[in-house]
Amino acid sequence: MITLLIILATCVVSIVAFRNHRLMDDLILWPPALSRSREYYRLVTYGLVHADGGHLFFNMISLYFAGRIMEQFFTAAMGPLGFLTFYIGALVFSILPSYLANRRNAGYRSLGASGAVSAILFAFILLAPWAKIYLIVIPMPAILYAVLFVVYSIYMDKRGGDNVNHSAHLWGALYGVLFTIALRPGVLLNFIASLSQPRLF
Repeated sequence: MITLLIILATCVVSIVAFRNHRLMDDLILWPPALSRSREYYRLVTYGLVHADGGHLFFNMISLYFAGRIMEQFFTAAMGPLGFLTFYIGALVFSILPSYLANRRNAGYRSLGASGAVSAILFAFILLAPWAKIYLIVIPMPAILYAVLFVVYSIYMDKRGGDNVNHSAHLWGALYGVLFTIALRPGVLLNFIASLSQPRLF
């Protein structure tokens, strides 16, 4: 239920913001708004707005498939609001390095739930490294997807120039792994054991 509510809220706000530039400006992560006006809520609300329909669709479809599984995990471990707590924490954690690096850059803006979605995907991969994940339309083991994702994100983060916050993807992925292990340390041992027993999907 929490996953669906997050998706619903994100879709509604993003679609409205596509046409309402004032709303977009009020929610997007813009460093001067935090340093000058102390609008710290933007560290979360930037995840409610997206650049376009494709950006929104890709994030929400990924959230839908991985989120339903991880919601069960975090609800069992932390209670009814466990998954929401994890998700909000992922939004903040994944964007903080970018914010700190650009806190004096009035031209910098960031938006989208990609960092939090990366956290959910990597938490899922930690639990099921040999599960099937689709890269566009190509099926592959989740652990292979994780390796390709990290390599690509590091490369593109260093290269730059595509207006995508690859740093947030990487920090989100790290948050997903660290948070899940801290919550249930046995997950790491199960992950290592699973890697030693590869299986076809």
